[in-house]
This record gives sequence, structure tokens and C-alpha cells, in this order.
Amino acid sequence: MLWPVIILQSLILYGMYLSRERQKLKKEHLKTAQKSLEQRVVERTNRLRTINNQLYEEIARHEITEELLRETQDYLNSILNSMPSVLIGVTRQGNITHWNTAAAQVTGVSPKDALGRPLFEVYGDIPVSNDMVTEAIDSGVPQTQENIQLGSGSHAQHCDVTIYPLLSAEITGAVIRIDDVTMRVRIENMMIQNEKMMSLGELAAGIAHEINNPLSAIVHGVQNIYRRTSEDLPRNRTTAEELGISVKDVERYLEARGIYSFLEAIREAGDRSARIVTNMLEFSRSNHRSHQLTDVADLVEHSLELAKNSFDLKTADGSQTLKIVRDYDPQAPKVRCSAAEMQQVILNLLRNASQAFTAPASEQQAAPTLTLRTRAVPGAVRIEIGDNGPGMPDSVKRHIFEPFFTTKEVGQGTGLGLSVTYFIVTEHHDGTIEVESEPGRGTRFVITLPCA
Repeated sequence: MLWPVIILQSLILYGMYLSRERQKLKKEHLKTAQKSLEQRVVERTNRLRTINNQLYEEIARHEITEELLRETQDYLNSILNSMPSVLIGVTRQGNITHWNTAAAQVTGVSPKDALGRPLFEVYGDIPVSNDMVTEAIDSGVPQTQENIQLGSGSHAQHCDVTIYPLLSAEITGAVIRIDDVTMRVRIENMMIQNEKMMSLGELAAGIAHEINNPLSAIVHGVQNIYRRTSEDLPRNRTTAEELGISVKDVERYLEARGIYSFLEAIREAGDRSARIVTNMLEFSRSNHRSHQLTDVADLVEHSLELAKNSFDLKTADGSQTLKIVRDYDPQAPKVRCSAAEMQQVILNLLRNASQAFTAPASEQQAAPTLTLRTRAVPGAVRIEIGDNGPGMPDSVKRHIFEPFFTTKEVGQGTGLGLSVTYFIVTEHHDGTIEVESEPGRGTRFVITLPCA
């Protein structure tokens, strides 16, 4: 009975040994697995740390790139906003994508309120049509229009418009550029006018003397006819008695046949022609007249008094005397000028203003009024002579200072009055003269003379 117990105990002990060995092996496997897991965790952690560092570096690079892009965008916006030109970006559908400071100043609409809205809703009077924008985008060729006039009269401005097509993978549109060229147009007009004045001066110098010779013969011939038909000269009476007639009978015959009227018409035409030649010579003569310090208000007032004595300041039917409005600046300094020449200038302008009310097209809604104004401006004195007459269209205003240009009937005007006026102001006094006029709203001439 003892052996079985011993065998059983041995089996139990062996089982316990095997169990301990298996447990020991499991612990070793577990430790190995734990070490492997810890190693993998460390490696994973290191990789995550590396990736995290790379992400931080990438984020930092993106932030730097965004900052550079923002600085570049701000710089480009500063450039565009610093330009005096109006720059407007639009899509093909006409919606605004860019609106610089000049555009905001012209329209009074801020970029915040303009972006995304239809162009013609925000800028209704823009000198651009939707067809021009579409044509520029479709053709890929910039569209340009020059010297576009905006407004009229003294507020008229000129601009150049260019539409540049904008073609990219992301957006299709155009950039509209508008440049104010008002000063350039005025300077060009002044240069053209000066060229015309120089040409007229050369023409006047060449033909004035040729005209004077036969003109003098005509005038002297008329004077001699008057003298040789006068009863006051003894030689006339002697010759008439030798022929068996009397001077008195000759005078009565000439009077009855209207010969004296013809002679008077010839004399008046000769005197008028002589004045025309004198005006023409003004263009070719240098200014040898002495210039003295002159009070502009006194000059205008004396010219007005001379005008009242020289021609009627009345309407066509003589029913109304023109109302004179004086507005003289007491602070206006004196200018160095030739008083005689400037009186001629002012008389010309006053005569033209008074004649405006006698023109058939003149239909006054208010009392006919002449406005005389002087103003001190930086470095100069301005003289304004205006009327509330019928005004003139641009087609007339463009040529108003050109030699021999006149809107009067044949025989009523030579077209030299304003040309001489322009010459005296610009060449003899280094000043400027401009005209502002609109049909139905009167005319104003503005003379600017430099201070002494």
C-alpha cells in the first residue's frame, strides 16, 4: 500500500515542478514581451516626437509663408492705392474684385462697400461699357479710349480709359484703369493755340504792308474827291467857272445821285480795313509799350466807362440796359501791365458780351446781366468777365480764339478781336485767358495775370 502513495506523491511533486517551470517560462516570456512592448513604445514615442517636431516646423514655415504673403499683399495694395489712377478689377460678369483708393475718392464708395457688387451699380457714370469689358476679355487685347470728356463748362474733365484683360486658371476678368488727363489736354490746347498765334503773326507781317499801300491810295482818293468837290477851295471854283458850271451845282448833283453816300461807304470800309490791318500787325510786333503797376479794379472800371461811351450796353430791342454786377477783391495786388492794351482786351470782351444779348438766338429767362469780378490767387490776379446770355456750344468754344473765326454775319465781324485779345494776354503779359461756356447758361472769360 505504500508504493502507490509514494508514486502518487511523486507524480504530484513532478506536476508541481512542471507547473513551476511553465510558470517560470511564462514569466520569462512575459518579461520578454514587456521589454519588447516597452521598446516599441519608446520607438513609437520617438517617432511621434519626430513627427510632432516636423509638424511644428511645417506650421512655422506656413506661418512665415503666410506672413510673407500678407506683407506682399499689403505692399501691392499700398502700390495700387498710392497710384493716382483709378484701378478697378472686375469679373466677366461685371462684379468688382478690386477697388483702389483713387476709385473710392472719385465715387465716395469705400472698398468694403464696393467689393463683390456690380460695377455699374456702384459707379454708374463710369466711362466704360460692358461691351468694352467683354471685348477685352474675349480678344485678350487691351481696349483704350483717350480724351474722354466728362461734364461740361468749367467743370469739364478729360480722362484716358484702358481695360486690360486678366486671364488666369482661377479667374477670368479685367482691370479698368482711368487716368485724369485734364491738365494734359489743356496744355495741348494751349500749345496748339500758341502755334496758331505764331503762324498768324508771320502771316500778318507778310501781308499787312501789301494791304496798306492800296488801302492808303483808296482812302486818300476819297479824301481828294471830297476836297475837289468842295466850294471852299478857290481852285475848284476857278476850274468850274472855266467849264461854265458852278461848284454848287456839282455838289447838288452829287448829293442828288447819292455819290456822297457811296464815298462815305468807301471811307468807312477803308477805315475798317485799316483797323483790321492794325489788329493783324499786333501779332507781328514786339511789345515795346511800357508796363506799369496798375490796379486791376480801376482798370476794369475805366474800361467799363469807356465801353458805355463807345457802344450801347443794351438788349437787341434797346428796351433794357444791361445790369452790371461788380465784385472786386479789395485784397487783389497790383499787376505790371500795359493799361492801354489791357483796356483793349477788356473792351473786346465787353463788346462780345453785349453782342451776345443782341444775337437772334438769345432768349433770356432772366434780366440781362454782365458780371465783372477780380480775385487774388496765388502769385497772380484773376479777372472774370461773364454774362448770362445764350452761351456757346463746344464746337464754337474750341475755335473761339482762332484767327478769323467768327459766328457773326458776313461784314459784321473779322474774327480777329479775340485772337488779338489772346495774343495781348499771353504774349505781351505772360498771362492766360480761358473761356467757360454752356448753351443756355452764359459765358465767362477768365484772365489771369502774374503779380508784379
